[in-house]
Amino acid sequence: MGGVEVKENYVKLWEENPMYKPRIAKVTVNIGVGEGGERLQRAAKILEMLTGQEPSLRKAKKTIKEFGVRKGEPIAVAVTLRGERALKFLNLVLEAVGWRIKRSSFDDFGNVSIGIKEHIVLPGVKYDPELGIFGMDVAITLERPGYRVMRRYRCRSDVPKRHRISREEAQTFFEKILNVKVM
Repeated sequence: MGGVEVKENYVKLWEENPMYKPRIAKVTVNIGVGEGGERLQRAAKILEMLTGQEPSLRKAKKTIKEFGVRKGEPIAVAVTLRGERALKFLNLVLEAVGWRIKRSSFDDFGNVSIGIKEHIVLPGVKYDPELGIFGMDVAITLERPGYRVMRRYRCRSDVPKRHRISREEAQTFFEKILNVKVM
């Protein structure tokens, strides 16, 4: 019964002070191909089709001979979604995973990562034999209002631990606000 009390305390705190209510800062979608060339271009085309935003190329950080990857070679594509686009895409992803997220998907700072094995499981996406099938990683970043002080150019400062989002609070946010079952 202790877990239910903690969740209710978070919701009560959010209602009392709007600066404590978490929000979705961004949704980052990544397709790691492991090689450049035509396959990477097809992954970029799929990502642009799904998100409506042009993806950026990600380069290899180091050389791995076993996989045939050289440092600086483009091996993945990624898109960062914010605002309305992030919420629309997040709804598609949550619907694809059945509105359930594993408890182990949450990290200590309130971020959530979801893996999708095939992009065709997203609602409304049809299989195109010319493009193929790709899996993707979706990372959801939660933050409270006031995180701007950490990123701004002038007078930058740290956000104290009491203002950061904990794992339990992120799980409560997904359960109460987004109606996702955390397993």
